[in-house]
Parts: sequence; C-alpha cells; structure tokens
Amino acid sequence: MLELKKLKQLREETGISMALCKKALEESQGDINKARDLLNTWGIEKVKDKIERETSQGSIFSYIHHNYKIAGFVELLCETDFVAANEEFQKLGKEISMQIASVKPETAEELLKQEYIRDPSKKISDLINEAVLKFGENIKIGKILRWELGV
Repeated sequence: MLELKKLKQLREETGISMALCKKALEESQGDINKARDLLNTWGIEKVKDKIERETSQGSIFSYIHHNYKIAGFVELLCETDFVAANEEFQKLGKEISMQIASVKPETAEELLKQEYIRDPSKKISDLINEAVLKFGENIKIGKILRWELGV
C-alpha cells in the first residue's frame, strides 16, 4: 500500500490530481523522484493533447505597481467559465499581469519565453503548462498590454 505521506507530498509539490499522483507512485514503486519524472512525462503528453482545444472563456487580469506609474494587463484564456472562476486560475492571471508590468514583454510569445520573476528556474510557459495539468483544459495567453505613465 502507498504511503499516504508520499502521496500528499507529491500532490502538494506538483498540484496534479491525487489519482495521477497515486498512479505515478504505484508505477515507480513508491520512489517519489521517479514518480515526479513520470508525472512530468505524462504532463507533456497531456499538454500536447489539449493545446488545440478552443479557449473561448477566461478573464482579464491587471497589476498596478505600487508607484501607480506602471500597469500590466493580460487576457488569460481557458475552455470553461468554471476554470476561469477558479481561485488558482485567478492567481495565475495576477502573477502573469505582474510579470508583464515588471519585465516588459512586447508579445505574448516573448512573455512565454521569459523567466518567471518569482522563480527563475521556470519560464512563464511552464506556469501555463502546469495550469493545463491542474485544470485538465487548454489555457493560453491572449492579449497582453504594459502601460507606463508618460511612455
């Protein structure tokens, strides 16, 4: 039987469903590092499966810097209004709008390639892919805008 502690740890570290975490731990005979690798492999495959699905829902997010002179906006798209209303989706949108205000991407494509300001070991595209795995639906960035006073 799987150790509940390992299952809980893997779930908290990855944010991936308990069912997939359990399957990965079973297939790796309880080795948490191998389970992480399996989840990563499965995740890449799942993201590829979802990338072509239509994203007609979502939300617009903004971040205004504490000096009130710089703002970042992002249109974050998903497949359902259920996901758009999810607290973790909302947090992702706020983080991406802050990234836009801080790092000045010109296009959504450029934004996806940027290192995430809170964790330089990840790119913004990694955050999006992690969200696709968590929510089980396609998520993508639509329009972005960075607005700076006087510029």
